[in-house]
Amino acid sequence: MITKLLGFILVLTRVSAFFLVTPLFSGDILPARIKAAIILLISIFFASVAPSLIDFSQISELEAFFLICSEMIYGLAMGLITILIYSAVKVAGQMIEREMGLAMSEILDPITGESAESLSILIDMLFILFFLSANGHQMLLLILSKSYQVFPAGEVTSVLALVEGIIKAGSVMLIAGLRLAAPMLCVFLVLLVVLAVFSRLMPDMDILFISMPLRVGMGLLMLGIFLPFINQFVSEFADWMGKLIPL
Repeated sequence: MITKLLGFILVLTRVSAFFLVTPLFSGDILPARIKAAIILLISIFFASVAPSLIDFSQISELEAFFLICSEMIYGLAMGLITILIYSAVKVAGQMIEREMGLAMSEILDPITGESAESLSILIDMLFILFFLSANGHQMLLLILSKSYQVFPAGEVTSVLALVEGIIKAGSVMLIAGLRLAAPMLCVFLVLLVVLAVFSRLMPDMDILFISMPLRVGMGLLMLGIFLPFINQFVSEFADWMGKLIPL
């Protein structure tokens, strides 16, 4: 009984650490009871199917403590991968919002519980909707499933594959953010050139007064036009997430 309980605690530790830092679950968007229920159900499932090569009846209390700590590190490291991926969307939203002149408009982000720009929050919510519609939640479970094949529960193994996944996620974060924001940044560049030409042709025109509402309106229009491309981008991102931890 104690052996089974220890095995379940190890699984629960990894799953809890993973989901408590994952952006979709770490904020205040879900009640704590629902989070706990989801984590408990997923832990029960993985505890019944996850491979384990350790005889828990032969380990000491100190060894059990270190095994629990290692499971927590595995979960936090995989959660860090999802944070880096989510940060690409945050970077893109901040780039677009800065070009629209809305960088000073901050409201409470219901996802993270922190202050953020209004357009950035809108892009975050769109990303979550597209992410879930692209079966991104299944990719999160796939990452957990792969982790139990690469790092069996209760076994301290080489973390080379996990470090490789973190490095990959970090290396593509800024590139993905630029790729997501690039079409709208190009539109703002063209708009800036047009406004500069008008300022030279009509020096008496108040370009600053005209440019602010024009940039906001153009940004919202372009955001609506590029929504299908953002959806495709998020779908590719969800597929890429499932390949982060190689078998």
